[in-house]
Parts: sequence; C-alpha cells; structure tokens
Amino acid sequence: MPNRSAEHTGARIARARKVRRLTQRELAGIAPVSYSTITKIEQGILPASPSVVAAIARALSVPVTELTGQPYMDELRQDQLDGLIQPIREALDVYDYGPDDDVMPRPLADLVEHAEGLCALVRRTSIRQAAAELPGLIYEATATAHATRSTPAWQLLTSTYRTAYDVTSKLGFADLCTVALDRMDWAASRASDPVLGGMRQYMRALAYLRGGQYTRGQRLVRLGMATLEQAEPGRERDVLTGQLHLGSAVLAARDQDKATAEGFLAEAERLAASTGPAEKVHWLSFGPVNVAVHRTSVLTELDEYDEAVRSAATVGAPDDWPPSRLAHHHSEVARAQMWTGDTAGAFKSLQEARRLAPQQTRYHPTVRETYAGLDAAKRQLPTTFVNYGSWLGM
Repeated sequence: MPNRSAEHTGARIARARKVRRLTQRELAGIAPVSYSTITKIEQGILPASPSVVAAIARALSVPVTELTGQPYMDELRQDQLDGLIQPIREALDVYDYGPDDDVMPRPLADLVEHAEGLCALVRRTSIRQAAAELPGLIYEATATAHATRSTPAWQLLTSTYRTAYDVTSKLGFADLCTVALDRMDWAASRASDPVLGGMRQYMRALAYLRGGQYTRGQRLVRLGMATLEQAEPGRERDVLTGQLHLGSAVLAARDQDKATAEGFLAEAERLAASTGPAEKVHWLSFGPVNVAVHRTSVLTELDEYDEAVRSAATVGAPDDWPPSRLAHHHSEVARAQMWTGDTAGAFKSLQEARRLAPQQTRYHPTVRETYAGLDAAKRQLPTTFVNYGSWLGM
C-alpha cells in the first residue's frame, strides 16, 4: 500500500518528472536508476535512498531539496524556527559593510567565548537557541573584524559563519548554506588560517555530498588537504586531516567506490589513534568513535546493510559524545535496519535519534525516508509509530 502521506519524495519525483515530460522508463535511462525502483518510489512503496534521490535530481536538473521537500516549512512554523532564518540571512549580508557605528561590540574575548558557546549549543542540538543568538553575534563579530583587522577577530568571524552553516544545513536551507560557506571563505582568507580554510573545504564537500556531486566533493576534500599542509604540524592539523579523510570515505562510498572508501577510513583510523578523542577541536567530534561511526555510514552507503548493522553494534560511543553526531548515527543505523527487514529495530533507532536530538531529527530527510519505508512495509509496529509520523509531519 502507498505511504499515507501524499506529499512524499516519490510524489515530488513524479511531479518533477512530468514537468520535464519524461516517462518513468525515460527517467530510468537518464538517471540511471532502474525502472522498477522509480515506479515503487513514486508509488510510495519503496523509500528513496540519498544516492537515488541525488541521481534523479541530476537527471531532472533540479536541486535535491526540491525532491526531499526541504525546508519543511510547516514544521518549522510549528516549532517557531521559521522566523529565525531571516535575521541570519540579513546578518550574513553585511560582511563587507565595514565598521558599523550602530554596533557596539563586546570585548573580543567575550565574543570568542560566545562563539564557542554557540558551537556547543549546535552539538547539543539546541538549534533554536543557537539560531536566535547567532545574528547578534555575527553583527558584533563583523564590526570587530573590520575595526581591528586582527587575525583573532577574523577567526572569530569565521567561526560565526561556520555556525550559520551548521544551523541552516540542519534546518534544510541549502541556499543559506552556500552563502555561509562563501562568507566563511572570505573571513578565513583574511585570517590567513589554513586550518579554517581546510575546514571550510570540508564543509563545502559535505554540501556537495548532499547535492549528489561526489566527484566534485572529493576534489574539494583534496583541496582542503592541500590547504592544511600549510598549517603547523600538530594535533589540530591531524584532527582536520582525519575529518577530511572521513568525508572522503563517505563520498567514495556514495559513489560506490568501496576500495577508495576503505582506504580513507584506514587513514582516518591511523590519525585517530594518534589524536585520541578530539570532539572539541573545532567541534568536529573527531576521534576513534567518529571513525567507527563513519564506518557504519560507509557500509550503509555501499548498500551492505547487514554489515552496517553489525558494525554499529561495536561503536560504543561514550555517554558524553555529542548528541548531534550520535543522533545522526542512529538515523543511519535505522536506515540499515529497515533494509535488513528489522522494522522494530529501525523504529527503535528512530526513537533514539529523536530522544537525543529532537530538533535535528525532525528535519533530517533520511529519517523521513526511513519512516516512509517502515510505513510502506506495513509490519506489526507499536501505536507510537503513527504518533512519530505525526510529529514528523508525515
């Protein structure tokens, strides 16, 4: 039976396909995605994996977000998050205005502490609070950077733009993600900080991953690694380099290049053994646990779902591991469990993702596709399943 929601990814694919005046068989030939997969996705009886959505989006020449339905404005309004986006947009626009007499910034040390606090809020998935505080901090950091033109001030401004990227990406505003990344590059270049430059390329690669441009994403990772070679050797550089390897591993896996993905994972594991847990180094959550989590991601992207579930059972994340990262992990485990036929386990993982990071989980397209797949399976699921779908807006 079809998914109970008429506005699912498959319905959006069908609508975009018809606008292009393509049959399902014609789209299957262009994507390329099998005809049977497209028909089942459009009917809502098969969930659309990120790689399939990206392939179809490229074939139809539309953004991935048009097919996933992001941003989910009805839910954003219910959570009173929609009104927090425009102030961020406006704050990102004043980057080159120069000193502003109407802004009286706090001392630099206080601003740096505030910026670190916002990074911590995002990792705790307190997205609403971070989004509410961010615009004012951007204005203060912008004024300070233009007034002092010091390296620490430009580094501070880069950090605020990074948080803007984090918030807008989690809420599904792809256009603002791009703006935030451009601003981040602009500020990092003035800070002459290769570490920040490398991190910006990593985040840009993640944007390309979400857009299904895997080859370009890997090229950006290589550029990031080349930038990091200019940084001083040490733990900070190793952490950023290791995180870039993890990003490359997922990009290669999404592109179905298993050997390359495993090679990047091995290099990240080597670096993690040296750095140890480094969750707060630029708030990237790098370390042995993050390598294990990415191994599960890689196996899931390679469609090796049984192995992904077994890998997830060995992760052993500590209790104080960042909720944002752990919730994302549970959403990926749920997807793998769904494809192995473990519907009860998959729903349990979705519930855990919600418990850890409700705001992030509600706006995660993979969570929605996994829920749709469980719904289509029509297996015996608890009554709380319908309540979960209502919470998602499905």
